[in-house]
Amino acid sequence: MLNSNVPFVCSLLLALVVPSAANSGLAPLAKTRMNMETGSSPIEKTVSFALPGQDEMPYVHSYIQENDESLLAVKQRSKRYFKMIETVLQRFGLPAELKYLAVIESDLKSTATSRVGARGPWQLMASTAQDLGLKVDSAQDERTNFYKSTRAAALYLRDLHRTFKDWRLVLAAYNAGPLPVFRAMQRSKSTDFRVLERYLPSESRTHVKRFMATAYYFDALSA
Repeated sequence: MLNSNVPFVCSLLLALVVPSAANSGLAPLAKTRMNMETGSSPIEKTVSFALPGQDEMPYVHSYIQENDESLLAVKQRSKRYFKMIETVLQRFGLPAELKYLAVIESDLKSTATSRVGARGPWQLMASTAQDLGLKVDSAQDERTNFYKSTRAAALYLRDLHRTFKDWRLVLAAYNAGPLPVFRAMQRSKSTDFRVLERYLPSESRTHVKRFMATAYYFDALSA
C-alpha cells in the first residue's frame, strides 16, 4: 500500500532523520506532479532485483504453493492488463518487472480496497493519489482507472528510485513509506537491503519477499 503525503517530506527527512544518507549521493524525492514524463532519462533495465537468492527460495516455493489458485487466477487476468502496464513503465524508464507490484497489491483488481482506504490496482491512498494528479472526490475516483493509476504509480516509483537507488528499497518504501526505510538505513548504517531489512517493519520485509515470489512465478515457472 502506498503511504500518503511522503513525496513532499522526503527531502526534509533525509536531512533530519538520516544525515549520513543526505550526504551519500541519494537524490531528493522531488514533488511528483512537477516531474511528469518530460526530460526523464531511462533507468537501466535489470531483473536482478526481482531474482530471489538461494536462501530466499524456501519462502518463494512456500508462497507459490500456498497461493497457487489465486496466482493462476491473476495470471489469466494479467492478459488484459500486463501489456498496458509495461507500456507505461517503459515510458517512465522503469523495469517491466514492476508490474508484479500491482499483483501483490490488488491481484490486478481495479476495485480493490484495503481496510485503511487504499484503493485501486496500485492501492493508492486518497491524499497520495491527489498529490500524483488523480481526481479523488465524491464525483469520481481515478484510483480505479487502471491506466491513470498505473501512470501515477509509475511516477511515484520513479521518484522513489531516484532517492534510494535500489529497487528492493523502493518496494519496501512503497509499502511502508520512505521514513521506515530511512530509519533502517540509519540503524544499520547501510544502504544494502539484505543488511538493513531486519530493521524494517515485518510487513515491508514480507512485501518484498512476496514480490520476488510473484516475479519468480510469472517469469521462471510460467516461461
